Amino acid sequence: MSKTKFKFNPETLEYERVPDNNWGTAAKIMGILSFAAVVSIFSVSIALQGNNTEDLQHQIAEYDIQMKLLTSKTTEIQTKLDDLASMDDNVYREIFGADPISEDIRKAGTGGVDKYTALKQLRNGKNLELLHKKLDNMNAQYKVQEDSYNKLIKMAKNKSKMLSSIPAIQPIPNKNLRRIASGFGYRVDPIYKTRKMHKGIDFTAPRGTKIYATGDAVVKKVEHARWGYGTHVVLSHGYGYTTLYAHMSRTNVRVGQKVTRGQLIGLVGSTGKSTGPHLHYEVHKNGTAVNPVGFFYNDLTSEQYEEILKISSNPNQSFD
Repeated sequence: MSKTKFKFNPETLEYERVPDNNWGTAAKIMGILSFAAVVSIFSVSIALQGNNTEDLQHQIAEYDIQMKLLTSKTTEIQTKLDDLASMDDNVYREIFGADPISEDIRKAGTGGVDKYTALKQLRNGKNLELLHKKLDNMNAQYKVQEDSYNKLIKMAKNKSKMLSSIPAIQPIPNKNLRRIASGFGYRVDPIYKTRKMHKGIDFTAPRGTKIYATGDAVVKKVEHARWGYGTHVVLSHGYGYTTLYAHMSRTNVRVGQKVTRGQLIGLVGSTGKSTGPHLHYEVHKNGTAVNPVGFFYNDLTSEQYEEILKISSNPNQSFD
């Protein structure tokens, strides 16, 4: 039984009984229970820690091993990323004529605000911080490299289209190379007997010999003139290239038509300013006439190419 308490009342000059305070009693009980709970938990924790010390040591040892393995793998992956970046800059972009990716772009997003403050408070926090930074850097590099390869894939598709479009064969089959009557450069005009620039190559061939497109293109011009180039066709290949086929007896295409390399576009003739059946063939790059011989690489071996260079360089008289 709880002890009864009394308190002196100065007004009545008597001791009076103090009534029971349930809230105060409850508070005391809760305080005692809370203290007991804390002590119990602390005791249990100490007991558990004492019992699991050996397990914790094993876990820490395993953690250290995992950290070393992850660090090693991170270094290995970083090396592979660096190799890909080097291959990208020095091989793939060189093939497609693209500028290398700058270091600033490759490392974009890897600096800035310190996101690793919380890690510094942990055991081995410096190693964890370093590992996270490496992983973030590699993730940023991966995104840059992925974007680069997507662009290279597009370049490859465009390159394939470009390679099929650039003039790369002879407009008249000429395996024996004896049909080149006059090459690119200054030649004697057959009519005026003066020295003038000959902007193409003259292929001699019987009237009616087939003439083929030297690359994929769109027909830009079909004209039947009484002088000059006579009946001629101009093809637009894109990428700055156009080709001209002159002195035809007949054309086989129309303006706006798409043609592919090796497609028949007309027949050899002697129309316009011409002294005999032949094809006058020109290649223009960005509006400037260039030597067509440099564009026969799909047709000739290295030995044939050397021979055709000699033949086309003879300072003879042109046919037109």
